[in-house]
Amino acid sequence: MTDDLREPQARPPLVTDELADAVATRLTDWEDAELAGFIRRTPEGMDSYRSGSGLPLQRVYTPVDLPHDYDEIGFPGRYPFTRGPYPTMYRGRTWTMRQIAGFGQAEETNARFRYLIAQGQTGLSVDFDMPTLMGLDSDDPMSLGEVGREGVAIDVLPDMEALFHSIDLENISVSMTINPSAWILLAMYVCVAEDRGYDLDRLSGTVQNDILKEYIAQKEWIFPVRPSMRIVRDTIVYCSQRMARYNPVNISGYHISEAGANALQEIAFTMAVTKAYVEDVTAAGVDVDSFAPRLSFFFVSQADLFEEVAKFRAVRRYYAKMMREQFGARDPQSMRLRFHAQTAAATLTKPQPLNNIVRTALQALSAVLGGAQSLHTNGLDEAYTIPSELAMKIALRTQQIIADETGVTSVIDPLGGSYYVESLTDQLERGIGDYLAKIDQLGGVVAAIEQGFFQKEISDTAYAYALRKANGDRPVIGVNKHVDDGEDQKIETHTLDPESEARQIARLTKVRESRDPERADRALANLLDVARDPDANLMPATIEAVRAHLSMGEITGALRQVFGSYVERPVF
Repeated sequence: MTDDLREPQARPPLVTDELADAVATRLTDWEDAELAGFIRRTPEGMDSYRSGSGLPLQRVYTPVDLPHDYDEIGFPGRYPFTRGPYPTMYRGRTWTMRQIAGFGQAEETNARFRYLIAQGQTGLSVDFDMPTLMGLDSDDPMSLGEVGREGVAIDVLPDMEALFHSIDLENISVSMTINPSAWILLAMYVCVAEDRGYDLDRLSGTVQNDILKEYIAQKEWIFPVRPSMRIVRDTIVYCSQRMARYNPVNISGYHISEAGANALQEIAFTMAVTKAYVEDVTAAGVDVDSFAPRLSFFFVSQADLFEEVAKFRAVRRYYAKMMREQFGARDPQSMRLRFHAQTAAATLTKPQPLNNIVRTALQALSAVLGGAQSLHTNGLDEAYTIPSELAMKIALRTQQIIADETGVTSVIDPLGGSYYVESLTDQLERGIGDYLAKIDQLGGVVAAIEQGFFQKEISDTAYAYALRKANGDRPVIGVNKHVDDGEDQKIETHTLDPESEARQIARLTKVRESRDPERADRALANLLDVARDPDANLMPATIEAVRAHLSMGEITGALRQVFGSYVERPVF
């Protein structure tokens, strides 16, 4: 048995009965003496206090609030990984600084990538435009006005080649924020790497590919839930066999939070989705330890600093226990939850936009204190548009200052052992279990989606938050508190080249006209045959389809004949 899985030896509890009694006595004495007298003179601001997710907060925390068993806290790099997935954490390697970028044509985004790399960025993250996300071509009538507006436009393999021109994919990790059409982008990425002679096992990075959270929160889909799950399964199996360092799914709580969920719902729903994916892949006969080490996660880093730190610690611990106890994982790598964090776009404001620098810095700090493996910091202007180069540079410098000037990387899990943080960690972990029990009672994640459970939970939370913000119970500086009169601060914003869409459509047309039509027809027919066999893997056929220069829209349009389309059940 490895060191990570050593069975804990019987030890005395962290807090003995004698200590608990002594603390309780001293707490009562303090409340009756110093506290009572002070409150009579200076009452507290509110009758009760709650965390960002609504957990009731005590006035002060004591040793009694620590977990009974020290092994629940433990050590970094050892099960249950509460304090971090690796023994040395940032002493051994600073988190990857991964600023997302994407706009216009591939060449324009490529130039932004090279700018960020020159500024010290250590990983790439690609944002795709809405047509690409939805599996539509740039010349589709539904794409009019959206091509390259919110991300980079990718229709065919030559677009992907241009996106990574002059970038060494073996020496920089690449994350792709794409879900409904993720497997097609992954196929293009594989083709680019193979054409350059790269070893696929040396490629590192992530394709988001978390389709269940689309039905739960972000609302971007192409096919119904069950065939979409099959595609995720196929990508996980393909990568586990051919891409040893690549993460085929990035299970995302971020978009659940941005849709309006609180911190507890974010991690609970993410764990429910994780459970569904693992069940689906293991049901296909794949051993959990052969693919679980490449599962990765994506969480938001929200405004409540201490709760966010506790959230990251709680979900790490819950995941480790779930993988070991429910799925029988034995490899410690299968139990190590590794996550990318992004600061909270929903907290950025148009009024007083320079305040967003401060918000982002504090949110980034909570991600680092919580043990993130990679981090994106938002630009100060993202409430307006895609961030400018200046905004991205400031956001990257924010991470670099945290890493190099604050000293937070010197000690692993520096808030570990805090009475408050440990209590929050325990409460959030229990809350995950409570939510998963409810979801199991509904028949699992897919059934819960079909019944509108997640959608209602999120919408109720979002509405309650909106009311708190409207009545001032939730202050937002510059919006409902300390509001400036007169004209707001002027900032530089990104402007999209108005000719970019026309150029993209012209290239797509040229690729279609110049491809081998017989090869394209054969590739499409083979793809449809594979799609009709639920036990076959779609990835090899998709790779051949993109090599034959079939477009994104041609592939998804044909597969609708096999898989159908999805219409959500409304939730009110």
